[in-house]
Amino acid sequence: MKKTLPLIFLLLITHFTFAQDYLTPKYEFRGIWVATVYNIDWPKTKEDTPEKQKEDFIKIVDFYNAMNFNAVIAQIRTAGDVFYPSQYEPWARYLTGTEGKDPGYDPTKFMVEETHKRGLEFHAWFNPYRATMTLDTTQLASNHPFYKHRDWMIKYGTKYYFNPGLPEVQQYALNVIMEAVNNYDIDAVHFDDYFYPYKVKDEYFDDTLTFKKYGKKFKNIEDWRRDNIDQFVRKMSEAIKKSKPHVKFGISPFGVWRNKDKDPAGSDTQAGQTCYDDLYADPLSWIKNGWIDYIIPQAYWSIGFTPASYSKLTEWWASQPYEVALYMGQGPYKVNNNADKSWENPTQISNQVVFNRLLPKVQGSAFFSAKSLIDSPLNIAFHVKENIFSHPALVPVHSRDKNKALPKSPIFQKIKKRRKATTLTWTMEQNEENRYFLVYRIPHNAAIDLEKAGHLFAKIPYQKGKTEYEFTDFERKAHKKYQYKITLVDRFHLESAAP
Repeated sequence: MKKTLPLIFLLLITHFTFAQDYLTPKYEFRGIWVATVYNIDWPKTKEDTPEKQKEDFIKIVDFYNAMNFNAVIAQIRTAGDVFYPSQYEPWARYLTGTEGKDPGYDPTKFMVEETHKRGLEFHAWFNPYRATMTLDTTQLASNHPFYKHRDWMIKYGTKYYFNPGLPEVQQYALNVIMEAVNNYDIDAVHFDDYFYPYKVKDEYFDDTLTFKKYGKKFKNIEDWRRDNIDQFVRKMSEAIKKSKPHVKFGISPFGVWRNKDKDPAGSDTQAGQTCYDDLYADPLSWIKNGWIDYIIPQAYWSIGFTPASYSKLTEWWASQPYEVALYMGQGPYKVNNNADKSWENPTQISNQVVFNRLLPKVQGSAFFSAKSLIDSPLNIAFHVKENIFSHPALVPVHSRDKNKALPKSPIFQKIKKRRKATTLTWTMEQNEENRYFLVYRIPHNAAIDLEKAGHLFAKIPYQKGKTEYEFTDFERKAHKKYQYKITLVDRFHLESAAP
């Protein structure tokens, strides 16, 4: 497979119509990160009113829903502060400009509801160990953990961090996150790449005393640090599954586990820092032990980039023997804004998705971040929508859910045809697990194949309390005849039979 990939890939990106027909999958994770720290994506400014904040978030989910994405990964804990009312931590400053100030509504509740209204998953993104964004602590709220637990903090570089080696810190982070899991109808808990901090030249992360107290069974501090992260990931996984077994747990680590020159099992890369050696995070351990449901390595480099090629890294992650949903993290924020000239190609991101689809183990991707496609330098949004996300896709079904009973089918009522439009009506029984309907449009003389993504025409969100639905196909040309089928998809992404 590896020997033939370059030739096949060249053919596909040269003949994109063929690529669409042959490689467009029905099941594919399509996530977008919505970063709130520093108001990167949302809220746009910390001075925005609640009404403006709501309006702007709706614009984000409407945009990505129209782009046929199916998951929003929204940051609700940035650095010891949160986007929901908490008994542990203050309101984030990015909501009002003042940390601890009530924004006047519950942003997390609002985001979850608006995301689900469009049939998208909501992944709640937490930073477990970053305590502050600067060394200026005068702007922290009085109930910020820096003041309540000063002995938990380690100053490093330009920030303070929770000390991951303290059992009480691990339990505290668990409590903060489980507060959100228990209170909101989220689809997943999500961590990014920040565990132990990225190394700062000529500085030492001083957890020596903690190591002496808790690391006696370890030969060196590096193995102890990795075990601290392992144990926290394990505890997090167990807590989520005990409270809400349907909520997934996913992590998006830095894209390079280890360089090959450090470990023969590593990737053919020359990254300056790596997960294992510098962040003391071992994603292969989490995968091997089944502690996470999905992994999204942040491979924010171009195809062919010498120090860390996107294609080489994607193949490396796809070659790992452990079973876990693998999605790739892609960096459209670099388009037309990077020293690597490859990002001046408006189809770089589209080509990466096509490459993903050549590897059966890669089940989708996530893009960083929301504003990158909305601002759309080089019109990359057009290339993404037209070339690779032209049809809706379902989030891949988790292995533990594949044997669950399928949801009930919609009851097809009637088809009303006009010269240039067709209206479908149906009814649906109420069920709290229902999520959205799929409308298939199939040429009248073609076989009815609901596994062919090209037949998937529209996604219609299920609405609680509503039993009657209507959809009009305004795109039907007067001389074209179609067959239509409607199915229901539940929260586990299981699809009903078509009536």
